[in-house]
Amino acid sequence: MTKTIRIGTRDSELALWQAHTVQYQLQQLGYSTKIVAVKSTGDLILDKPLYELGITGIFTKTLDVAMLKGEIDIAVHSMKDVPTALPQGIVQAAVLERANVLDILVHKGNLDFLNSEGTIATGSLRRQAQWLNKYPQHNVVDLRGNVNTRMQKLQDNDWNGAVFAAAGLERINLKPENYIDLDWMIPAPAQGAMMVVAMENDEFALDALSQLNHIETEICTYIERQFLRTLEGGCTAPIGALAKYDENNDTIDFHGVLFSIDGQQKLEIKRAFDISEWKKLGFNCAKEILDNGGTELMADIKSKLKK
Repeated sequence: MTKTIRIGTRDSELALWQAHTVQYQLQQLGYSTKIVAVKSTGDLILDKPLYELGITGIFTKTLDVAMLKGEIDIAVHSMKDVPTALPQGIVQAAVLERANVLDILVHKGNLDFLNSEGTIATGSLRRQAQWLNKYPQHNVVDLRGNVNTRMQKLQDNDWNGAVFAAAGLERINLKPENYIDLDWMIPAPAQGAMMVVAMENDEFALDALSQLNHIETEICTYIERQFLRTLEGGCTAPIGALAKYDENNDTIDFHGVLFSIDGQQKLEIKRAFDISEWKKLGFNCAKEILDNGGTELMADIKSKLKK
């Protein structure tokens, strides 16, 4: 019997693009598939900043529930939105080859504000902190919604620009002419990568998805997410991490940062490790930051977010 794999996804344009990409790859391997779209709480509540909703994984929760209820077999996520601890019974089944990792600034054709006062929009604490670290004279406002909604809000408001993940805009051909690469901004852990999850006892789906896994991306995102998990322990904080494999030297170049919310404080680690160290690399780098002021900074961030 051939089983049809039901692919769960949020119903935003980007989420559907990601689901269709996985669907196409599975169909190329001869699997029968079907897309099931669901609305997430994160898409429905747009008037509160994400960290105020108090849940990590707000975009993944609805799909987790659908999977645990048996309504879908697999779910496709932007990996940076997935909490580092998955619900019991659900496992990471594949990480697809990573796209562009950069953040970009979408602006309105005039960059003079970079040298004076300006207003930038982002719903991410990580982007906010890094922006204020570089441009302390600027004002940062909250921006929520899916990619299309955020692009529209940028047009409708008198902000100078907004920060987006390049990969999301490139995937749905929304990247405008007026943008600059923010190559100084350390991306979110696993930015640019897509993760597919399945039930741990669903051998049919796990076997199918294992054929889509990109090992280099899997290892690099594992390191970044381990760094994140060790630092934050379940709360949201301005954390950036990027691991890159250097095939010439067989090393992993890692760059991790933790900022205070206002961007004034910055703790950073940047170095190359032998590939053999990958399993504990994220943990060890996070420990180093925690031992050098990170523990106090994380406590401060947690107390500020609770207010």
